[in-house]
Amino acid sequence: MQQIDQQITLITPDASIKAQTHGGRAKCLQRLVRLDLPVPRTVALSFGAVHGIAAGDMPDMAALLAELDGAHLFCVRPSSEDPDWGGPRAVLNIGMNDHVRAALGARIGEEAAAQLYLRFVQSYAVHVARLDPDMLDDVSDDPERGLAEALAAFAEETEEPFPQDPAVQLAEVLRSMARAWEGTTARLLRQAKGAPADAGLGLVVQEMAIGLGKGECGSGVMQLVNSQNGARQITGRYLSQSQGRDALTSGSGALYLERDARGASLEELAPEAFAQLKAHLALMRTQLREEMQAEFTLENGQLHILDGVRVTRTARAAVSIAVALAEEGIIPREEALLRIEPRALNELLHRRVDPDAPRDILARGMAASPGAATGKIVFNSEAAQAADARGEACILVRRETGSEDIRGMHAAVAVLTERGGMTSHAAVIGRGIGLPCVVGASSMRFQMSKRQLTAPDGRVLKEGDEITVDGTNGTVLMGQAALLDAGHDESFLVLMDWADEMRDINVRANADTPTDAMVARNFKAQGIGLCRTEHMFFEEGRLTVMREMIFASTPKDRAAALERLLPMQRADFADLFRIMQGQPVCIRLLDPPLHEFLPTDRAGHRELAEALDLPLSVVTRRVEALGEYNPMLGMRGVRLGITVPEIYDMQTRAIFLATLDVLDDGTSIIPEIMIPLVSARREVELVKARIDAVASAVRTETGRKFNYRLGVMVETPRAALRAAEIAPLVSFLSFGTNDLTQMTYGLSRDDAGRFMSEYVQQGVYPEDPFHTLDIDGVGELLTIGAERGRAAGGGDLTLSICGEHGGNPESIAFCRAAGFDYVSCSPFRVPVARLAAAQLAIRDKIG
Repeated sequence: MQQIDQQITLITPDASIKAQTHGGRAKCLQRLVRLDLPVPRTVALSFGAVHGIAAGDMPDMAALLAELDGAHLFCVRPSSEDPDWGGPRAVLNIGMNDHVRAALGARIGEEAAAQLYLRFVQSYAVHVARLDPDMLDDVSDDPERGLAEALAAFAEETEEPFPQDPAVQLAEVLRSMARAWEGTTARLLRQAKGAPADAGLGLVVQEMAIGLGKGECGSGVMQLVNSQNGARQITGRYLSQSQGRDALTSGSGALYLERDARGASLEELAPEAFAQLKAHLALMRTQLREEMQAEFTLENGQLHILDGVRVTRTARAAVSIAVALAEEGIIPREEALLRIEPRALNELLHRRVDPDAPRDILARGMAASPGAATGKIVFNSEAAQAADARGEACILVRRETGSEDIRGMHAAVAVLTERGGMTSHAAVIGRGIGLPCVVGASSMRFQMSKRQLTAPDGRVLKEGDEITVDGTNGTVLMGQAALLDAGHDESFLVLMDWADEMRDINVRANADTPTDAMVARNFKAQGIGLCRTEHMFFEEGRLTVMREMIFASTPKDRAAALERLLPMQRADFADLFRIMQGQPVCIRLLDPPLHEFLPTDRAGHRELAEALDLPLSVVTRRVEALGEYNPMLGMRGVRLGITVPEIYDMQTRAIFLATLDVLDDGTSIIPEIMIPLVSARREVELVKARIDAVASAVRTETGRKFNYRLGVMVETPRAALRAAEIAPLVSFLSFGTNDLTQMTYGLSRDDAGRFMSEYVQQGVYPEDPFHTLDIDGVGELLTIGAERGRAAGGGDLTLSICGEHGGNPESIAFCRAAGFDYVSCSPFRVPVARLAAAQLAIRDKIG
């Protein structure tokens, strides 16, 4: 009888078994049976059968056992739809009783049979009868005596002897596992892994191949690849159990299966079985189209395949495996690309904390920039630069970072801040330069004046103490944690090339420095979508000149100060143009308010007064005069360009002269100039007129021709709504979703982290809108701006996103649907964006 009923099925090649009804393990076992592998006889119980068992509706146990063809021992294992959802603990050696123990004793030895019986009693008592494990703690290590003591303890605790009927044993095991799956704790655990609350569980009942006997016997697992890097390598573990040796124990992977107590490997002990096992795994690889791990036993030299599971793997190994399968023609390239989770590429691009190493967690914050690093605590940029000069790794700790901290961030190996969210200054710059960053660690007490941190548990850390910042998981760890190095290799490059062949939207990078641009170029970004010029002014030797310009009292004096900055900016832009080798470079003109370039404390005011040879009172009054209640909504961006036009004049002149410099080198470049924070057509008209005038002057002075493209950064709701008025004046609209989200929600992107987690937990927002693009609200503004801009500006108007959302797969999907030309993101997120874009294009093709 192949099928007992519609819910309990003997696994045969043509049995009606699906992962959606019987679970992944049952379906995989059927595939192994179809490959004619030596799989012990197995019966599968469907989700419906297991649900019925939990409710008290037991199947016909006699009929079920009959399907196992008189096997003495069998095991029950869980079979959830997705293996990652887990399930109850497997129960082995069901059917063991006094009679079976006596029969086995003659075959494998009395001591080994007693040991099997003892282990079953212990497992049944704890996991099926739910007895206190302590009751079996004192049983003897001697199998014979220990078995007698365990049976007596069971009888005393339950007031009935240990069940001898295999049908009773099996029924209780099935009932226990079914009810455990439907319990509250199990439901919450699997929901945390992404399973639906009503996910079903299947069970498989399999004849035991115990791997004990007089000949070569043993148990093990084996796979053909290294789980860490995907290299072709036989790894696994094997424990010989001949003549009653101990049961399977865990061991580390090795080139060959581990040597047993006699110092011999499986290949030496059972060469024929070893060769069969390799052949079976190779067959599984090609027919199941996946790298598999086989669980097996040997019984007197005869091989049994008990189970096959997908090899566990790191992100690096996953890429290597997918590429290898595609290159060998086992799977198409499209499937190889779809098998890799885009965000998993972060593991290849950054160092990370060893997941198996102990972690002494001091505090948690927001995982703002992936990667991990260990260093000594410093509390300001000067200390970070000094540590870097000494060759010491340091962690820059700030309440929140600002533009003046750029040099310190470049000198540090990681950043930790008390405040901020996913689009705060520290987060954006950290992701841009590949610097691990945890922001919003407000559970710690930041005492900047005392130069110390206090953890929630009361531990105090001072400057010079060593911590580890894990920007991937958002944790701060005490001391030096074990780190794993980044691991992209040739397979990664191949996968990225395939992604570029498939995707239909361009990917640029946000890059402010030559170092950023080089990273972007190495990751094959198709240009720079956002170059924030303000960071260039904080370089050593430039900040004082910038401050002189701020303190100048007349346009002529401002222009004179800016004239000293012009050659520096010219060199900056020329470097970017050369690095990008003809790829487009979009330069945003100065955006932040001027007060960001000025010191905030009394000591800084004194230093500035000395540097500028001005009375302290003059410096203090000027700093106070530039202060604003809401500086992010004040005199910044295009407003600065209109009220202090000399700044934009200098920057555009530097751009044009740099363009001519690289044209002399043979590099063809059409620079893109972007006006920030636009909200009205007249703003664009005013700035455009001055830029055109500067361009005309440079052409006249040099007698040279060059072209450029002018665009605006759409980061105010009004600019999106009035895009039809703005678009005819420009060549492109680039949506800055960081500020656009901030202004649409009325949220401070630097302060929202304090309450955002609670908002998400309580369902106010489905996700942090600074982390995941708000499709409904902000997305509607993008759609309106894109549609109105294209309608008024013509079909050649370029549309893009240059905010931090540009690297998110969900945002890329939105941009493709809205007809955007490209997305721009931090350099280290470029590979993520390239892969995500390819996957979206592939899914569109296959429907």
